[in-house]
Amino acid sequence: GAIKLEEELSPAEAFETGMGEAAYTYLADHATKRVVIDVPAYKHATVTVRVSGVDAAATIAAIDVVARPQATLDLQIALDSPVAGQGVVGSVLRVCAHEYATVNVTCTQTLDDSWIALDDTGLFLDEGARVNVQHSVLGAGASATGLAGDLLGDTAKVTIDTDYLGAREQVRDFNYELRHRGRKTECEIDANGVLTGTSKKVYRGTIDLVHGCKGATGTERETVLLANKGVDNKTVPVILCDEDDVAGNHGATIGHVRDEQLFYLACRGLDQNAAEDLFIRAKLEDAALSATDERTRAAVVRLGNNLINNFEEELA
Repeated sequence: GAIKLEEELSPAEAFETGMGEAAYTYLADHATKRVVIDVPAYKHATVTVRVSGVDAAATIAAIDVVARPQATLDLQIALDSPVAGQGVVGSVLRVCAHEYATVNVTCTQTLDDSWIALDDTGLFLDEGARVNVQHSVLGAGASATGLAGDLLGDTAKVTIDTDYLGAREQVRDFNYELRHRGRKTECEIDANGVLTGTSKKVYRGTIDLVHGCKGATGTERETVLLANKGVDNKTVPVILCDEDDVAGNHGATIGHVRDEQLFYLACRGLDQNAAEDLFIRAKLEDAALSATDERTRAAVVRLGNNLINNFEEELA
C-alpha cells in the first residue's frame, strides 16, 4: 500500500497540465522549439523564450524546467506575431521545483486577431518551493490558458496573477487547477480583466484541498469589467475539500459600466466605441509600462497601434 501511494504521488504519475492530456500531447508533438532549463542548487538564472507566429503554421515552444534545491529562476515567455499571417502560437511549460526553490514565470501574449494562442502549464512543488506566475493575455482572436499545480511538499506556495483583455469578437478561456497535498501549503489566484465588444470569456478556477493537507490555505479572486452589454462572461470558481483543518476562499466582482457613466462620457464627445477604447488603452498601457524588457514592451505597443489610433504617441 505504501509503495502504491508513493507511485501515485510521484512526479511522473501525478504530473498534469491545465489544458488536459490531449492538448498537452498536441503541443508537445508539434513543438518547433524545445528548451530544457536545469538550474543547479543555490544558483540563480534568468531565461527568456520568445515564440513568433509563422503564417499557416503552428509555432510552439515546449519548455521543461528543473529548479534544484534553493535555486531561483526568472523565466519570461513572449508569444507574439510581428508579421501578418494566421496560425497557432503557443507554449507548454512543465516546472519541477525542488526543496525551497523559487520559480518566477511571466508570460505575455500579444498576438493579432488572426492567430490562436495556446498556453499550457504544469507545476510540481516540493517542500518549501515557491512558484509565481504572471499571465498577460492581451491579443489573439481565440486564446486558451491552462495551468495545473501539484503542491506536494509541505509549506509549498503558488501565486497566479492574470491580466486579460477581450475585445471585438475575441474568445478567452482560462482553466486553473491547484491541488494541495502537503501540509500548510498555500495558493493565491488573482484574475483581473476587461471585456468589450462582443467578446466571450470563461474562467474556471479549482482549488482542491486533498485529504491530509492540514493547515493548507487556498484563495481565488476575479474582477471583471464588462464595458459592453454584448459581452459574454462566465466565472466558475470551485473549491473541493476533503480535509477539516484548511481554509478555502473565493470571490468574484463583476460589473457593467453604468449607463450614467456612458452618458457622462457621451456629453464630452465620447460615444460607445470611444469609451471602450479608453478601457482597452488603459489595459495595454499598464502592460507596456510593466513589460519585463524592451522587446516585450515593443510587442505590446505594436498591438496597441493596431487596435487604437495614436496609441504609441499618447503612451510616450
